Amino acid sequence: MFQRKRDTFFEYFLQVVENIKVTSQIFREEMNNLEDAEQFAIQIKCKESIGDQYTHEIIRALNNTFITPLEREDILGLTIKLDDVLDLLEACAWSFDLFNVTEVDDFMKLFARNIEMCTQEIAYAINCLVEKKLKEMPRHTHKINDLENVADDLLRDSLKTLFSTCTDPIEIIKRKEIYYMMEEVSDACEDVADILEGIIMRNS
Repeated sequence: MFQRKRDTFFEYFLQVVENIKVTSQIFREEMNNLEDAEQFAIQIKCKESIGDQYTHEIIRALNNTFITPLEREDILGLTIKLDDVLDLLEACAWSFDLFNVTEVDDFMKLFARNIEMCTQEIAYAINCLVEKKLKEMPRHTHKINDLENVADDLLRDSLKTLFSTCTDPIEIIKRKEIYYMMEEVSDACEDVADILEGIIMRNS
């Protein structure tokens, strides 16, 4: 099924998901003790810049490679969706600085943990892809789908609690926006899972 050229692209994917995993870990850790929102955002921006470099390298390799280990559309689609996860994490991080939010609530911490768990499952799935263990991949893609459903529930619960306990309209606007943005990261992880499931179907 896979050609020898797999090493170039698969090694890139392993580097990409490791960077995403580390970024989500930093994100979750900062949620537990956010002291400097600007520095937090800069930290995540640095990791996102590394992800951009990988994206450019993969696309360059794709343009210069005749035989690829997967369909070209799958490689490009997976690359873009993985990059989306980092882009949204960075946007979330900057939102804390933009809105001057330094008091992190329990829902934000739960969202951050959910995101970290999603990225861990992405890494497991990509490792299965690299090792040609396609039959093991659905366990991880299905877990990502489950986690995204949890994020949907978190969004509903967080908004319900916010509207019932907060009376400051500005604070409501700020926290509502952050909740939505954090849930979007889990959505982006599910998009990665969808691409991976398509790869499984076409290569099984």
